[in-house]
Amino acid sequence: MWSLVVVPGAEFMDTKDVPHGAVAEVTYQSSSLKRARRMHVYTPPGYENGRKSYPVFYLLHGSSDSDDSWSSVGRAGFIMDNLIAAKKAKPMIVVMPAGHSGPTAIRNGKDFERDFVEDIMPQIEKRYRVQTDRSNRAMAGLSMGGGQTLNIGFANLDKFAYLGVFSSGVFGIAGGGRPAATNEPPWEVRNKASLDNPKLKKGLKLVWFATGKDDFLLKTSRATVEMLKKHGFSVVYKESEGGHTWLNWRDYLIEFAPLLFNESR
Repeated sequence: MWSLVVVPGAEFMDTKDVPHGAVAEVTYQSSSLKRARRMHVYTPPGYENGRKSYPVFYLLHGSSDSDDSWSSVGRAGFIMDNLIAAKKAKPMIVVMPAGHSGPTAIRNGKDFERDFVEDIMPQIEKRYRVQTDRSNRAMAGLSMGGGQTLNIGFANLDKFAYLGVFSSGVFGIAGGGRPAATNEPPWEVRNKASLDNPKLKKGLKLVWFATGKDDFLLKTSRATVEMLKKHGFSVVYKESEGGHTWLNWRDYLIEFAPLLFNESR
């Protein structure tokens, strides 16, 4: 006999009769990589007809995906539409860049990190009405994108007030994931200035981790959370059912987005 399975958060993934935003495919010229690049950008309902400026949320994909993955299989646009319509999330611009910078991107993420800081952020701030202060910037990513969020976020902690890591952590820590490049010091050493800076901690409103109990990066996530707590960060950490799948990542976005740009935090 068949039984109905209710997926948590499923109501926010459906296409509903609510005001819809728009997802645009945006091409830009990367000065750091010296070639044309692409990203997808979600603008909330009413953006085209208004003059208001919005907070900005950078949402990064995983190693097997591309810049259109969050807006297609991840259903990010519909999720944001429904959360905003239900007044569970603030209207915001969501930027979904291409996390692969070339054929060796998985092994060398420095190209993407440079592209992000030197090209993607300036392009967004030039083309869109976004608020540019730290309290109105957020970043999150899944798997590889979670690692990129940690790398970029902590190297530029003065620029981000909200960081989210989905099914990821510092790769190589606790024997999980691929190890760090052998020509670099450990992540904790590279980011010591940010990790131990009390002034930067004051402006950081949320560090949020979520991982499935069957995820192969579970130990990596746990070890990363403990490392951050050792340095005095207050980290929100949850473990869900399941593994390294979109079934979890969509739910994590549904949980994470309402926490952003909330004055009460």
